[in-house]
Amino acid sequence: MSAAWTTVALIGVATVAIKASGPLLAGGRGLPGPLAGVVQLLAPVLLAALVATQALAGDGRLVLDERAAGVAAAGVVVALRAPVLAAVAVAALVTALLRLAG
Repeated sequence: MSAAWTTVALIGVATVAIKASGPLLAGGRGLPGPLAGVVQLLAPVLLAALVATQALAGDGRLVLDERAAGVAAAGVVVALRAPVLAAVAVAALVTALLRLAG
């Protein structure tokens, strides 16, 4: 087995161990109030970080191009309380039109 596959296997085993440790250590008990609130915010914060890095990063620097305009348009649509699918469609449309024009 190559070094790369050994690394993948070790990371996989470590991931399973980390995921299994939560239920084993908690033993059916709930999380304390403040910690439960933080855990609920993890998914939206991680998603926002992924969107920001994919839309605004390039070659190790900040890039403001058509992608940033698409994300901004999606933000407006979400602020207007439209469905998420509409926000995705508007972001794709704005990005595509700006790339077509450029």
